[in-house]
Amino acid sequence: MRPEPRLIEVRKNVLKQNDVVARALRDRFRAAGVFVVSLVSSPGSGKTAFLEKTLTLLRPNYRVAALVGDLATENDALRLARSQAPVKQITTGTLCHLEAAMVQNALEGWALNQLDFLFIENVGNLVCPSSYDLGEDLRLVLISVTEGEDKPLKYPTIFNSADVAIVTKVDLAAVVEFSWETAYNNIQAVRPGMPVFQLSAKTGEGLKEYLEFLATRLTELRQSAAV
Repeated sequence: MRPEPRLIEVRKNVLKQNDVVARALRDRFRAAGVFVVSLVSSPGSGKTAFLEKTLTLLRPNYRVAALVGDLATENDALRLARSQAPVKQITTGTLCHLEAAMVQNALEGWALNQLDFLFIENVGNLVCPSSYDLGEDLRLVLISVTEGEDKPLKYPTIFNSADVAIVTKVDLAAVVEFSWETAYNNIQAVRPGMPVFQLSAKTGEGLKEYLEFLATRLTELRQSAAV
């Protein structure tokens, strides 16, 4: 039983070091005027398809780029590159989440002041990423209709650490008998007042409202920086 306090101490030190790097990243992002959005979800939620669509639709009017984390492959980065936005893969090996230092290293060679939006796609996991600040301005948590309505109740920590919830694959809602009302109520039970968007990367449903929301947040960021 004696090793447990040591494990807790090590974990606290790791998180403390991560927070130091995250704060430095946040200052760097704000100085550059880039709005940073991170995405967390379980595997199979449609996170990469959603991000590819986001990059593709924003690119004509904004300067966008993405970092994408995965345990082993570069498949997601190759897929996101189809948007013609700059993309870098972060391979985490055995780690089930991204850390601020990984983001810091991946930004080497990028001129952040030449970007409007930077997106960070975390490893598919609803547990580990909740504890690691990446210096982002906005954290999105995605759940798909195919996962059911109870994810917020099963994984409350990730929803409490996020700013916005995105319900994906809504074009399949009727097929899987997904209840929007139940899902929404579960999200609000865990995080009262959390904004929630319903959308489909396949049909485009809900994307207009979501993109307008991002544009508004970018404007707010730059207005606050100018004060």
